[in-house]
Amino acid sequence: MPTFDRTLLRRVFFIAIWLGFVAYAFKFAPPERADTADLIVNLSTGEVDAIEPILVSLFNLMGVLPAIYSCSLYADGRNQKLSAWPFAVASFAVGGFALIPYLAFRDDAPQFDGKVNRWLGFWDSRAVGILLTVAFVALAFTGLSNGDWGAFVEEWQTRRFVNVMSLDFLLLVLCLPALLGDDMRRRGLENRSLMWAISLVPIVGPLLYLCLRPPIQAREISQASDEVPAGS
Repeated sequence: MPTFDRTLLRRVFFIAIWLGFVAYAFKFAPPERADTADLIVNLSTGEVDAIEPILVSLFNLMGVLPAIYSCSLYADGRNQKLSAWPFAVASFAVGGFALIPYLAFRDDAPQFDGKVNRWLGFWDSRAVGILLTVAFVALAFTGLSNGDWGAFVEEWQTRRFVNVMSLDFLLLVLCLPALLGDDMRRRGLENRSLMWAISLVPIVGPLLYLCLRPPIQAREISQASDEVPAGS
């Protein structure tokens, strides 16, 4: 029976997703409208009174999702050959265009070496997980309760920015469990049933996990700086 390199399969999978995403965004998504630059400026500056509430919530959620990834990403980057922080920072601007390549080229990192410094401790804290959960739920509820789906669908059909951002949101939600298994093992959680239970409930499962997860179990203590580590 043939054996498969799980890491290779994972890399091929995420590279295929990224290439498909890029091709769709620049080749097949609806054309951009002339007023999109004004729309982005208004969304960024809070001038949203005349903008569809679902679109406002989606735009803001695309700032929350990279922060949710950061709760696992910086610790995951400690034992990687490539630094995680450039991908984490870039994801706040371009979302999955930055994060999916990291998921493709990262190695398994089930252990954590060294000291949990202030930067890692911040992203590791349950308080941050709870804060992000509250923010995500509040933004999603506001958009869904006040929005007009007909108006949003029209924006989605006629504006590339909205169309691609919606797909980006969906991809980030579905890819979030990719970091979950190693993050659990770094905390001494080896229960595969629990991992699948969390992973199979999109966004809700991972958010509950961030609110309840135990601290990282460092394999050894080193004289790590309190600055952002090079591998993060």
